[in-house]
Amino acid sequence: MVLPGLEGPNVNPEGAARAFEVRRYRALAERCTVVVLRRRRGLPAGTSMADLAADHARALRQRFDAPVDVVGISTGGSVALQLAADHPDVVRRLVIWASACRLSDRGRAVQRAEAGHLRAGRHRLAQASSARAVAATSVGAAAMAALTWILSRRLPPVDVDDLVRTIESEDAFDATAHLARIGAPTLVVGGGRDAFYGAELFRRTAEGVRGARLLLLPRAGHGVTVSSRTARRAILSFLAAP
Repeated sequence: MVLPGLEGPNVNPEGAARAFEVRRYRALAERCTVVVLRRRRGLPAGTSMADLAADHARALRQRFDAPVDVVGISTGGSVALQLAADHPDVVRRLVIWASACRLSDRGRAVQRAEAGHLRAGRHRLAQASSARAVAATSVGAAAMAALTWILSRRLPPVDVDDLVRTIESEDAFDATAHLARIGAPTLVVGGGRDAFYGAELFRRTAEGVRGARLLLLPRAGHGVTVSSRTARRAILSFLAAP
């Protein structure tokens, strides 16, 4: 079960977006059945990470009669940590990919700025400003922002209320005190130059979960970590272990 990161349009993708998503998870799908589980639509004001995790737990219990492997990416990793802590009966193994027990100060600032742009109707600027933080270098950040600005007109409409409420839930999220409650075998994968989290928070997350493993890619930013072949190989090896 894959829990994806922040997405503007909270819908299952179609066309080119669907093809991109299928390609992203192809390596996982060679070893197991992959189901992508998105947050429900129409989130009420004040939705917390615990609320999102409870939604996901209900969906997993309805679909499966046994615990499943959960891979949480970026914001999806925050949901996955809360899910494993609050609903251990639905999680067999846990992968936290480019995510940690909380956002870094810079990560919070970036997402708060994105939420501000969204509330003001500046959707293209919101997407471009967030894209800058995905890269590990200033040159890469400028390129990502420019590319996102150009392509944003082709993207489906942003579900502003749901996206802002998800950002607000992660802004308040801090699982540090709850990591010890996670009993599922856990792998944390992070990049040393990830602006949303950072090496120290990846280490703190892995140290807080009993027996967790950490794969730290020292030179990788947020985007590179998610697309890394090294990360994919490590995740596949972890999920294939007895």
